[in-house]
Amino acid sequence: MSGAGAFDDWMKTVQAHVETALETYLPAGAVVPHKLHEAMRYTALGGGKRVRPLLVFAAGALTGADTRALERAAAAVEMIHVYSLVHDDMPCMDDDDLRRGKPTVHVAYDEATALLVGDALQAQAFSVLSEGDTVPPARQLAMVRLLAQAAGSSGMCGGQAIDLDSVGISLTLEQLERMHQLKTGALLRAAVVLGALAGKDLSAQELAALDAYASAIGLAFQVVDDVLDATADSATLGKTAGKDAAANKPTYVSILGLEPSRVLAEKLRNDAHQALEPFGEQARRLRDLADLIVQRKA
Repeated sequence: MSGAGAFDDWMKTVQAHVETALETYLPAGAVVPHKLHEAMRYTALGGGKRVRPLLVFAAGALTGADTRALERAAAAVEMIHVYSLVHDDMPCMDDDDLRRGKPTVHVAYDEATALLVGDALQAQAFSVLSEGDTVPPARQLAMVRLLAQAAGSSGMCGGQAIDLDSVGISLTLEQLERMHQLKTGALLRAAVVLGALAGKDLSAQELAALDAYASAIGLAFQVVDDVLDATADSATLGKTAGKDAAANKPTYVSILGLEPSRVLAEKLRNDAHQALEPFGEQARRLRDLADLIVQRKA
């Protein structure tokens, strides 16, 4: 089987694992409150590329992590990601009506339900991550702390706050990178480290290598997002295209230009590959995911 074919099969297997885990760990729609639980399942199931769960599983291969532990970590990080999308799409934030090719939660349901869906998904993520008996308690606590820090004001929420405050103003490239290290990069890094910690503790050298990899793919992900927002259509993206320019948001494309942004994404992909050299063949799926992040079309 070709390398690309093997990677595609691996992705499909992991995505199926994650879908089953989310179906299991999310409250059933038949359970009261029905509308809230239905809306949580509406937004979390059956959509998205599952990049963060894929990173969890790929990093877990470095440390021999148990599949059950990886499923919990992957489901938890995806719930945090999905909650952030639900809140980002609300009128008080980015005000979008399309996500993953279907109406956003506040459109399909209502604004109050969308707010509660995000709150409940965040709480459910930590419930899922704190349960199970396949990871030693001390390391499990470290994983919970890591995800909390990545999701909070020193991570994803902090980056979103800076993003909202930056509309219509000029940022330096350094300021833009800092914003996206928090908004996008922190949760991607958490996915990588959570997957590795699900198997064993990391040495300082291993953690530094994974940090360098995660930093590179985190920025690359956002650079490619900015390029796609400027070049792709809504049907391809599964969300509204051209939103950044319409909202006068600072992006890599607006600061660097389109072609230099593509060059930067390729440089970051190479940086990610170099960071993984200490892990050898065990890191092949992390390398494949760096390629996927940079070469994706949606």
